[in-house]
Amino acid sequence: MPVERPLWTPSPERAAATRMHAFMRRVNERHGVSADWESLRQWSIQRRDLFWPEMLDFAGIRAHTPASATCVGDRIQTARWFPGMTLNYAEHMLRFNDDRVAIHAEGESGEPRRITHRQLRTSVADFAAALRSVGVTRGDRVAALMPNIAETVIAMLATASLGAIWSSCSPDFGLNGVLDRFGQIGAKVLLTVDGYSYNGKPIALLDRVARIVDGLNGLKRVVIVPYLHDRPDITSVPSAVTWAEFTRPVDSRPLVFEPVDFDHALFIMYSSGTTGVPKCIVHGHGGTLLQQTKELMLHSDVGAGDTIFYFTTCGWMMWNWLVAALGVGATVVLLEGNPMFPRAGRLWEMAERVGMTHFGTSPKFIATCQKNDLHPGRQFDLSPLRCVLSTGSPLSREQFEWVYREVKGDLQLASICGGTDIVSCFMLGNPLLPIHAGEIQCRGLGMDVHVFDGDARPVIGRKGELVCLSPFPSRPVCFWNDADGEKYRSAYFDVYDGAWRHGDWIEITERGGVIVYGRSDATLNPGGVRIGTAEIYRIVEGIDEVVDSIVVPKNVHDDVEVCLFVVLREGGRLTDALLARIKSAIADGASKRHVPHHIRQVPAIPHTISGKKVELAVTQVIHGQEVRNRDALANPEALNHFRDLV
Repeated sequence: MPVERPLWTPSPERAAATRMHAFMRRVNERHGVSADWESLRQWSIQRRDLFWPEMLDFAGIRAHTPASATCVGDRIQTARWFPGMTLNYAEHMLRFNDDRVAIHAEGESGEPRRITHRQLRTSVADFAAALRSVGVTRGDRVAALMPNIAETVIAMLATASLGAIWSSCSPDFGLNGVLDRFGQIGAKVLLTVDGYSYNGKPIALLDRVARIVDGLNGLKRVVIVPYLHDRPDITSVPSAVTWAEFTRPVDSRPLVFEPVDFDHALFIMYSSGTTGVPKCIVHGHGGTLLQQTKELMLHSDVGAGDTIFYFTTCGWMMWNWLVAALGVGATVVLLEGNPMFPRAGRLWEMAERVGMTHFGTSPKFIATCQKNDLHPGRQFDLSPLRCVLSTGSPLSREQFEWVYREVKGDLQLASICGGTDIVSCFMLGNPLLPIHAGEIQCRGLGMDVHVFDGDARPVIGRKGELVCLSPFPSRPVCFWNDADGEKYRSAYFDVYDGAWRHGDWIEITERGGVIVYGRSDATLNPGGVRIGTAEIYRIVEGIDEVVDSIVVPKNVHDDVEVCLFVVLREGGRLTDALLARIKSAIADGASKRHVPHHIRQVPAIPHTISGKKVELAVTQVIHGQEVRNRDALANPEALNHFRDLV
């Protein structure tokens, strides 16, 4: 077979100018490690006692007190990182006290708001003082039902500066979805808005907020940011004040950062909750800061002077990941609302206008650009753009090729994969390596990632379970309300003793790249052959008539039947001719085993709030089971279309 040519390879000059290359040279000089990628990766795993302190120093992360060791223990769940060290996440995020733009924020109106690093620091100081005035202190929880706006970032950093714990959801969560999350954590303060806008439609929020407040115990104050209206009537919400009222009475004490242990709780995040009450996943100051800074600086080559955007909501871990770019001196771009409103090219227009160097998106957005016949590289000036990041689901070969054909030929397309569980990535980009269609470039530094076959043996070039075999600092500190650690253990360690099982079905290629085939708990198993759902999505969603799709298994006797549901363009019908074309494309592009037993048209595919397909929930519906937690979905009504279809 001919050797596949990469879609892009960094020039020697470009590679040499990256932070990854600078770090590699440093490790070569200090530790004698060969100055090549694979040697660096292996060293980062085998000598974690040296790698992670080097990363701390390289990133300029300042500790208040030093650690007595790097890592104590060899088991992922119980290993203690940097015992004795104290630091503060917010202190690192706010270390640039200058007049460069820290945050560029836009809503659907397109009216930009810019906040400098100096202004950000002042605003954080004001909100932190206000939190202190109502008794918020180390370990208390601050909950936020907020859109992706500057006040959300300010409040999060103020919370972290006190050693209090931040937890956020986006305002499109339903009443039960919010209570299922915030009802578990006992927040002292709730931050929210009077409403928000989506697709040009104003959505009032205060009635729902009043019901949420009634369902939460222990709240001392509700702080409301006027977003829909300049002077909203907030009298219906108990204990409510506006942002201005909350911060006005405070004194002007300087910003003080509470030194906390490396593993002190920073964020409480949530599993999707589509099959039960969401798990409350706790992440710490040090692990979050160290891991995300590594990924931004080294794997994504983000630094001072760069402008980074990721389309996300405040209920998805990519918001936390994006905001961490403040700590490397970049300008963070926030967008609230529909990314395709008022026109399909809106995000690319914004990329040109703000001079984005890093553009973060998803395969679904790229597919929508393809369907709308956009040509961003021809339509907009994207000359500053160096990196396109994508996550949320696997990026197909065709989407890789579209980016290089229609966006820009000279950029790093970094497909990244990890999740809320680790608030970071297991595999991601690398500015030193070539890009191959359909492959994530590499496994992350310090992440001992392997593929296990059915006999729990590491394999290369074959599909299997994603596992991590060694401790890493961004593993959850704990689950909230899980005193004996049993929920935590059963979430990741119930299959392989001591090895983290992530739940992704992947392949590590001979050249060290990674291909993701979908969730391992959603893989299909017709005739005993495991098939990743992403293999089918890649083909089906490349068909022009198909807007969205979902594929699930139906249990039949001792086997399963593959069921494919498709959403077609407006007015489209699943004719016999289109049905035959879909089957033929899957057979030719994957295999005859992949061809579904059932293909049905539906008006919509259910997704989580963060945009992920909910294969398990659809599987429950077609088996006649009840989906208990529909409020975790962005469009729960879509599940109704799947009953009695197969």
